[in-house]
Amino acid sequence: MRLIGWFLLMFISLQVAAVEVVVNRGVAGTSLAQASARAFFGLRLTKWPDGRPVQVFVLPDGHPTHAALCKEQLNLYPYQLRQAWDRLVYSGLAQAPIEVASEEEMISRVATTPGALGYVRKVKQNDPVKILYVE
Repeated sequence: MRLIGWFLLMFISLQVAAVEVVVNRGVAGTSLAQASARAFFGLRLTKWPDGRPVQVFVLPDGHPTHAALCKEQLNLYPYQLRQAWDRLVYSGLAQAPIEVASEEEMISRVATTPGALGYVRKVKQNDPVKILYVE
């Protein structure tokens, strides 16, 4: 019985792996305050501390990883993030984030775009991006 419980726990933990915020390797630092993460993903902060522009990449609104980012890392609902984007974009104060179709495309685009910011379920050891830990 204990063995079944252990396997069930392992299966559940694999299904709910935390979302990791990723950046281009040229971005300085290893962590980010939650308020800063919300400001970057909410398009209110548009430059890194070194002055380099931020390019935000996102998955579609209905993607499970997008919902997990909003809830786990930003402490928002996806619709709240979308409302913030729409307000800024329609008022001419910001450009919409670039939407990618998959986590593989997210890794590729973040890796090849200076100043890029995105997110995935799990970064593999050989992925060409850097994880930023949200505190």
